[in-house]
Amino acid sequence: MPPATSARGVLRHAVAALAGLVLATGGLTATALPAHSADAAIVAAADVPVRVNQLGYLPDGPKRATVVSSATEPLPWQLRDSSGVVVASGTTTVHGADQASGQSTHLVDFGAYTATGTGFTLAVDGRTSHPFDISASLYDGLRADSMSFFYQQRSGIAIDAALAGDAYGRPAGHMGVAPNKGDTSVPCQAGVCDYRLDVHGGWYDAGDQGKYVVNGGISVWELVNSFERARRSGGDAALGDSTLRVPERGNGVPDVLDEARWELEFLLRMQVPAGRPMAGMAFHKVHDADWTALPTRPELDDKQRELHSPSTAATLNLAATAAQCARVYAPYDAAFAARCLDAARRAWAAAKANPNVLAPASDNTGGGAYEDADVSDEFYWAAAELLATTGESQYRDAATASPHHTEPADGFWWGGTATLGRITLATVPGVDLPSDDLTRVRGLLTSAADGYLATMAGQGYAVPIPATGYVWGSNSAVANNAMILAVAYELTGRQKYRAGALESMDYLLGRNALDLSYVTGYGERFSENQHHRFWAHENDASLPHPPAGSFAGGPNAGLEDPVAKAKLPGCAPAACYVDDIGSYSTNEVAINWNASLAWLAAFAAERPKAPAVPEVRVTPAAVAVPEGGSAAVGVRLSAAPAQSVSVTVVRSSGDEDLAATSGTTLVFTPANWATAQQVSVSAAQDADAVSGSATFTVAGPGVRSATFTATEVDDDAAACAVSYRVDNSWGNGFTATVTVKNTGASALSGWTLGWNFAGDQRISSAWNATVGQSGAAVTARDAGWNAALAPGATTSLGFQATYSGTNATPTRYTLNGVLCS
Repeated sequence: MPPATSARGVLRHAVAALAGLVLATGGLTATALPAHSADAAIVAAADVPVRVNQLGYLPDGPKRATVVSSATEPLPWQLRDSSGVVVASGTTTVHGADQASGQSTHLVDFGAYTATGTGFTLAVDGRTSHPFDISASLYDGLRADSMSFFYQQRSGIAIDAALAGDAYGRPAGHMGVAPNKGDTSVPCQAGVCDYRLDVHGGWYDAGDQGKYVVNGGISVWELVNSFERARRSGGDAALGDSTLRVPERGNGVPDVLDEARWELEFLLRMQVPAGRPMAGMAFHKVHDADWTALPTRPELDDKQRELHSPSTAATLNLAATAAQCARVYAPYDAAFAARCLDAARRAWAAAKANPNVLAPASDNTGGGAYEDADVSDEFYWAAAELLATTGESQYRDAATASPHHTEPADGFWWGGTATLGRITLATVPGVDLPSDDLTRVRGLLTSAADGYLATMAGQGYAVPIPATGYVWGSNSAVANNAMILAVAYELTGRQKYRAGALESMDYLLGRNALDLSYVTGYGERFSENQHHRFWAHENDASLPHPPAGSFAGGPNAGLEDPVAKAKLPGCAPAACYVDDIGSYSTNEVAINWNASLAWLAAFAAERPKAPAVPEVRVTPAAVAVPEGGSAAVGVRLSAAPAQSVSVTVVRSSGDEDLAATSGTTLVFTPANWATAQQVSVSAAQDADAVSGSATFTVAGPGVRSATFTATEVDDDAAACAVSYRVDNSWGNGFTATVTVKNTGASALSGWTLGWNFAGDQRISSAWNATVGQSGAAVTARDAGWNAALAPGATTSLGFQATYSGTNATPTRYTLNGVLCS
């Protein structure tokens, strides 16, 4: 389990081709990797000093390599195609000493070459790299295989050899079939509870067979977030139904969501039932009472399973992921989405009532402790997810009051989840935050990405972690930081961030101090003896190696296992890795590590499309503005821009008494283009009785402009009267009734009532009307059944709100844009 802290070219091509065959036919008849009898020689072969991404490069992506050389002058390089023909050439850039690897390095940049093909090599100073491809489909196989890892880590279901490969099929693990004690009726540890719980399903966490809510939470969030990101970019079809090797394929639901649901259902089962002590909390973990022997097939584990005490961290992981589930699964399974939202609300309330129930570091017998002494980041993450899903003020207030809301974005991991909340707030369309607040959160993420680019620029291998960052699971830190680079690309459209994310993949796939791909089955030399109870061929020849797409933890300068201590004394930080099943501190697998790899593979595999020219959309297209008052229109784009664009609002003709007074400059990014931003139009108080009008133009570079009209409503045009009554008030909340009367001579067939609060009142719920609020401005629209308002007739609406300080009564109201008396 992860701690609290953080082969040949033929094989490479065969893996990708096999993935495509599986998706086309729905099954496998051979193992997912060729026989490994000769593979040890491949991995043991001497490395070469010309280090490349051994899988290859994208035609439109960065193409850089690192050369290990002590030469102090630039060296000539040649890019050769599969026939040996030189297709590009140049000289290296001398980088010199690389602190993390302890090597002297040069850099090669052949990014100007954009042709495609297979079997390219890079020759520098008489030495030749491993062969690699240049292809737009380069990452398609890895996208599928890195996701197949989760299917093969499933607990509680038989793994179908037709989907996973002959060597990887197995009976269901931990379902109570002898010798399993099973996860269908699990007791608590002594003193924790006096009942049993069905917690079957989910994913085995890592090389062990435990299941941990806090590591399951970040893992499932990354898979679902991968789909959310792809849906925003228009690339979600690549993760859609029948794209992955899962048994649910063909059910009309995107396969990535089918896979994530297997874990989500387990997380829901880990919630303490109603009527029990600490109801709504989540048990921290479930695993064997003693450490499971290595190797052990899951269905042959005979040890007793135990539930471990609920924790605030686990509960907030449940709240966050269930809230995300509620919004993403709603189009596919409304009932499941509702279950998720109910669980999320109950978990949030339980965590608020039990804010300091911490998992102890001492609870590490039979499984990892996953201790966490600070859960403020989990509170922020859960609040952000609930806000993005519900828009409710209680969650907005919790998120904006958190210190994490204004602190610099940090690297994320299972014990540090604040940046997951920042990503959600920055990218999910329609999050109810003030525009300047949203801009600031996005800036925190791009600033973090800039920091990673600066770190990469100072290194010989361009890795988004410093020389001090090679700790347990360092490859996961690389992948997580690359995700932030990819998010920055989504937010800004700037190619430097995409390039940074892709170069991080170069490191993971062979451009590194060891000339080794850390992903099984990908590259010429790859890890294949990761620490795992079932994929344990190194210990038992009857068991398989890890399947293609399995991701090793990576270099760990701490040397925290006996094998690493014996084999790696004096290693440079980036070289403290050994492909040995016993080196659990450098070579274990884990669901959160593979989740980051899968997210990145899906991002890298996506073919960028030429964006359509976005159009400006203004709602409403005509607005009435009371004399001496203001009215608002919403502005958004029809499609995502290629990069951030700034649009301006100007009066192009008409009455000069009408003016745009706020929101005159609006910035839309590739992430927030669908979120309406408010423009306020004011009408000056004057002495005439004429209702003037004006036309406003909204335009900017790279977008199609739009216009809207504003008409002044003179003071003497009032045809309505409004009364406002506070019915009940307490500490920081109140309920009120607003009654409006049609004092005009004509019946109304629909009505919209507007007013501004003088204080910080925020409406949380309403009845008899559909009520929205932006800042101090409130808009209440009829509920349909009360839309008709005859002359002299009245109608009322009610609401509940929060406030602090004074609770002043509004003084001005508009009905359908007309100022009321």
